[in-house]
Amino acid sequence: WTEKNLNSVCFSRLLLFFSLQTFEKLLIANRGEIACRVIKTCKKMGIKTVAIHSDVDANAVHVKMADEAVCVGPAPTSKSYLNMDAIMEVIRKTRAQAVSLNVSICCSFLSSLSLQASEGVTFIGPDTHAIQAMGDKIESKLLAKNAKVNTIPGFDGVVKDADEAVRIAREIGYPVMIKASAGGGGKGMRIAWDDEETREGFRFSSQEAASSFGDDRLLIEKFIDNPRHIEIQVSLLLFQVLADKHGNALWLNERECSIQRRNQKVVEEAPSTFLDPETRRAMGEQAVALAKAVKYSSAGTVEFLVDSSKNFYFLEMNTRLQVEHPVTECITGLDLVQEMIRVAKGYPLRHKQADIPINGWAVECRVYAEDPYKSFGLPSIGRLSQYQEPLHMPSVRVDSGIQQGSDISIYYDPMISKLITYGSNRAEALKRMEEALDNYVIRGVAHNISLLREVIVHPRFVQGDISTKFLPEVYPDGFKGHKLTDLERRQLLATAASLYVAEQLRSQRFLGTPRIPIAKSKRSSWELSVHLGGGIYPVAVSKHGSSFSVEVDGMKLNVTSEWNLASPLLSVTIDGTQRTIQRISRNASGESSIQFLGTVYKLQILTKVAAELSKYMPEKAAEDTSSILRSPMPGTVVAVSVKPGDMVSEGQEICVIEAMKMQNSMIAAKTGKV
Repeated sequence: WTEKNLNSVCFSRLLLFFSLQTFEKLLIANRGEIACRVIKTCKKMGIKTVAIHSDVDANAVHVKMADEAVCVGPAPTSKSYLNMDAIMEVIRKTRAQAVSLNVSICCSFLSSLSLQASEGVTFIGPDTHAIQAMGDKIESKLLAKNAKVNTIPGFDGVVKDADEAVRIAREIGYPVMIKASAGGGGKGMRIAWDDEETREGFRFSSQEAASSFGDDRLLIEKFIDNPRHIEIQVSLLLFQVLADKHGNALWLNERECSIQRRNQKVVEEAPSTFLDPETRRAMGEQAVALAKAVKYSSAGTVEFLVDSSKNFYFLEMNTRLQVEHPVTECITGLDLVQEMIRVAKGYPLRHKQADIPINGWAVECRVYAEDPYKSFGLPSIGRLSQYQEPLHMPSVRVDSGIQQGSDISIYYDPMISKLITYGSNRAEALKRMEEALDNYVIRGVAHNISLLREVIVHPRFVQGDISTKFLPEVYPDGFKGHKLTDLERRQLLATAASLYVAEQLRSQRFLGTPRIPIAKSKRSSWELSVHLGGGIYPVAVSKHGSSFSVEVDGMKLNVTSEWNLASPLLSVTIDGTQRTIQRISRNASGESSIQFLGTVYKLQILTKVAAELSKYMPEKAAEDTSSILRSPMPGTVVAVSVKPGDMVSEGQEICVIEAMKMQNSMIAAKTGKV
């Protein structure tokens, strides 16, 4: 590039900026990865940003990224990120011209925002009518019916109490889905298969709905068995600021979101392996029809359930930027945040329906601070002592709102990041996801990397044979981690033994020279005993240059690596097969934890002499927890159902724990006295 060309390009970009100028300052009423995502686009568009935060989020990444930041209250969302009076005051104080809001929206806030419109404040999103209509599942279902959109059979009114819930469920026919009218994100949702589960589901769903959305209204509809969860991204043209909607609607293809746990998405992809062009077009046209029916004016998401015969039913419309929007951006090339800002300012969309492509394939994994071995993921809290995103890899995108040193607390969603990979086809995107998960370093909290990796390499998923029941069907006894084949077990044993020897050799040297000048010549062979999964395996290791020859089960394996023991990632080649491993921990007794194929395995590596002597070491007795009720996660006790002296039977509820806006019933493990 010559200086003349460079100046010409810069001048052209300045002309484009001034000709399409939107807002000077935008307030982001959100936190975490989505707030960071909005800030990135604002920087690209030359818009200054204002972040709000709670007191515990004072050092959060979105606070550091924004041009200005204002504290709006203490940790609980109701007192900070949903503190409408405080947010309105920040808007006035900072003179923000626009507001981006992606949290649970209250009608009172929208009313306040409508009042601010007269003062020149623009809401980045649809108008109040569309949000209220689509945010209420009961009203949205009625609107969908009027717009000739396929809907799920069910009761279209508000369920008053548990008795009415049972009556309605019987009329519809079990199983049924009980859900919060103002809900989303899997909160306030329960599946009921009989009267007892309906009563319990009504109780917990109404409590969660009141806690999360300030609205305990519920509806009941038929549960579609073995469905797929597919979303259609919708965008609508707005010609003028605060004007009536008179433009064109676009559908930006679908997202496959069937891999879920507790009605919350875990893995998403675009496009779907299930849809043919005709079904895709029919769903897209119905999504657009619904958007036009409510005079929608922004980016939104219409969700459908699709059965095995490709019959599809409207589920809900989300009037916000969805968590999984990056996969749509990858295959269409559009920046949805930029489009939302332009539409809010009154500019028309720059594309026609024929211009919307499906280029390649994108997969997104939601990386959570959760223990996947407990109900496919119970929340974990803690500080990220070490954190390294796999951004050194090609076609990998990470949307996150945390960094090394960040805290995962009980107050907010336990999401760490959204990991997205892109490929020219599905196989390429999945292979890159597998490698990206292996190269993702997370320390300090439990995480679901092992579950995500197992899902994307599972034969059923690879073949596209998926539904919302995928996890319970594939893992009926719960997730147990990766099951090693005989070859993989030998590879892990050989790698662990080689790593042990490499550490022993390094410990004998200091600054590249032997610690003791008169030390004997180097050893070239070692006899070890490796404990793994209840088995004890004799392993013989010999060194040849930078490689190790390891004999396991009578078979010899050649293990090579750079053996950079200071790196959290270690690339190892075993008989020509490349593996990326992570050594999570080790101690002086030979115990070591190694992440291999996504799952962390605990091993103990001892010399032959130490192994022979270990039989004299007493084992610590396991704690008897049968008489103890221990919460599987940190949270708040919101209800206690017993008192000291009560007799309880096995399975009886003792208390209810609320963690990250989800309520969980704690039950007695055996019959006894409290």
